[in-house]
Amino acid sequence: MSTAKSHLEVLPRSLQVLLALGLVALVACPFMATDFYSQMVARMMVLAIFAMSLDLLQGVTGLVSLGHAAFFGLAGYTLAFLMPQAEPVSLWWTLPAAMAASALAALVIGFFVVRTHGIYFIMVTMAFAQMVFYLFFDNKPLGGSDGLYINFKPDAKLFDLENKRVFYFFTLACLLLVYAFLRRLLWSPFGRVLAGIRINEHRMRALGYGTFGYKLAAFTLAGALAGLAGYLWAAQTGFVNPELMGFQMSAHAIMMVILGGMGNFAGAVVGAFAFEWLLHWFKDLPQVGGFDAGKHWQLWMGLFIVAVVAFAPRGLLGLVERAMRGKGQDGG
Repeated sequence: MSTAKSHLEVLPRSLQVLLALGLVALVACPFMATDFYSQMVARMMVLAIFAMSLDLLQGVTGLVSLGHAAFFGLAGYTLAFLMPQAEPVSLWWTLPAAMAASALAALVIGFFVVRTHGIYFIMVTMAFAQMVFYLFFDNKPLGGSDGLYINFKPDAKLFDLENKRVFYFFTLACLLLVYAFLRRLLWSPFGRVLAGIRINEHRMRALGYGTFGYKLAAFTLAGALAGLAGYLWAAQTGFVNPELMGFQMSAHAIMMVILGGMGNFAGAVVGAFAFEWLLHWFKDLPQVGGFDAGKHWQLWMGLFIVAVVAFAPRGLLGLVERAMRGKGQDGG
């Protein structure tokens, strides 16, 4: 099986139709659902951007990072520090500033971590993320363990982000732009080199590619896109705390990428939506006798992820693609 097929980089027409229907549902959501569910879907879209940024590392380049949330949280804190207490601040310079802060942090951290491989890469990324976490957790001037409040949404001038529906569509636009950019990147010469590094880095070196520079560029770009997601999260919730940088947030992103299917970015989007929906569903499970099923939602989520890895190694998108291919063969 070719690498494109094993990672489902080439999306079959049937999956493209399903994803288009999903987009139609996202566009219709604010008009059909209550504010509560619209805002929940908006948060899912933010997490989908975050998951796509990690998929660039994990699914495309083959770098499994346990510290990716550091860049997500750092952008949120950047917005909190830049936002005055009495008035909103412009979106058009705070968003680039937040993404630049995350990209710079990723560049510095990546300079050290991309020299390592395998389990060492995983552990070093987690170590750097924990350093950033405790930097904010232990310092009151940086908000401490209580975090910081953001009193206003950024001022976009052309449209009012305080309007929940406007913010929803702005988030959807960001999601679509990031997806289109990453899909174009995947099939660019740069993206094919990253895929080659995932498959066989030694062979890529032998062909003359400077793999360190490519991996560092991917790590930095992924950090900047995680910063975009963190900025949107902070703007929507109006609050940031060190937990946004914690190991749990990074682990959630990894599970989203695995759940949806790695290496095609649509899988990261599907995985983010599925993960958040399952999380809420498991938490709302009823009490059976003396056993509170909802209280043990982590157990059910863990079992579900294990089942996906065991029976659908290409994630939910791969499972759907296999089922639709089987139906097509049966019909033929």
